[in-house]
Amino acid sequence: MFNAEFLITALVVVLIPGTGVIYTVSTGLFLGWRASIAAACGCTAGIIPHLSASILGLSAILHMSAVAFQAVKYVGAAYLLYLAWSMWRETGGLKFNSPTHKNGLKQIAIKGFLINILNPKLSIFFLAFLPLFVSPNTSSPMFDMLILSIVFMTMTLIVFILYGISANGVRRHVVNSPKVIIWLQRSFAATFAALGIKLAVTDQ
Repeated sequence: MFNAEFLITALVVVLIPGTGVIYTVSTGLFLGWRASIAAACGCTAGIIPHLSASILGLSAILHMSAVAFQAVKYVGAAYLLYLAWSMWRETGGLKFNSPTHKNGLKQIAIKGFLINILNPKLSIFFLAFLPLFVSPNTSSPMFDMLILSIVFMTMTLIVFILYGISANGVRRHVVNSPKVIIWLQRSFAATFAALGIKLAVTDQ
């Protein structure tokens, strides 16, 4: 059903830094490993609707409807710009405290979920990506795409958690350096802003 080619391709796709990776890394760096796991879970959950849409063929409708695509795209871009503004506003004031209470971790996960669900290009990507690895001779292509989706999500979750934990591992090197903290916050803020602008101005 899935082969080494799919696993390698999927791994490369997951490893490429995107908004989810950046969010998970920044969360692990500033808020600790528990928060990074919550961010990874949220980002992974955010791709479930896109995968579901691809399996059901709904993303084809989104692709054909320019108005729907543009609307979701602009909302996603606006959210990324909001995250950039929030992080820039907190420059120098962000504390390295790992949230352990359920509500704090839930909010982190929700942010990660919104980051991915508000990116309409993911649906188009999965619609083009998953069928490449479905055998034309299969008796149940939807079931095969479902299995491929589960494997892809599992890889995403594992890689994102590793990204977040790795970022958390270098916290001690920056926690006592206010200049480094400010530089990192502004860098992440600028990255989110750039990704938001890119999402808003690029074509389908």
